[in-house]
Amino acid sequence: MSLSAFLIEATLISLSGVLSPGPITVTVVGRGSESPHAGALVAIGHGIVEIPLMVAVFFGVGQLLDLPFVQAGIALAGGVFLLMMGVGMIRSFRQGKVESIERGRAPVIAGIVLSLGSPYFLVWWATVGAALIVRSVEFGVWGFVLFGLLHWLCDFLWSYFLSALSFKGGQFFGQRFQQIVFLVCGGLLLFFGARLMFDGISGFIS
Repeated sequence: MSLSAFLIEATLISLSGVLSPGPITVTVVGRGSESPHAGALVAIGHGIVEIPLMVAVFFGVGQLLDLPFVQAGIALAGGVFLLMMGVGMIRSFRQGKVESIERGRAPVIAGIVLSLGSPYFLVWWATVGAALIVRSVEFGVWGFVLFGLLHWLCDFLWSYFLSALSFKGGQFFGQRFQQIVFLVCGGLLLFFGARLMFDGISGFIS
């Protein structure tokens, strides 16, 4: 297989994970109702975690992510954070206003914490991602670098697209649209948070 063929295949596999709805997607849509650039900032925060993780998997650290107690601890921490975000969004809806993003760091931090607190994201890199990295190394260091760059660009472009779309909807439908988006996203984050905490507790018990 040529390098170009591998990169196309790896991009399609990456998109299958990127396009799957999850806490980051929900956060991007919610934040996007405030700023069209929120998705890009969340993706940057995600990349701050993801790129070093790719390098760690490259050097064989990915096996640590397969340990059950590590996954359980990550799930618990991530669940607590998602519940806090969900409560904050619902509180904004009940107060009849949407908190604006005046500090550009807020979405970046959300991207970092959501990535660190997602056991599914880490397990993906310990399994599917690790397999892709092994294959990329067959084409040398540049194969690994190009794969990593393309994978992160999938995250970046999709998140940017979602936040821009959400912002356009907010402009068209007004403040009420933003409040409804926050209510729906807050509810989904509560669901994801509760599920993560359940998974984490189950992991420690089993």
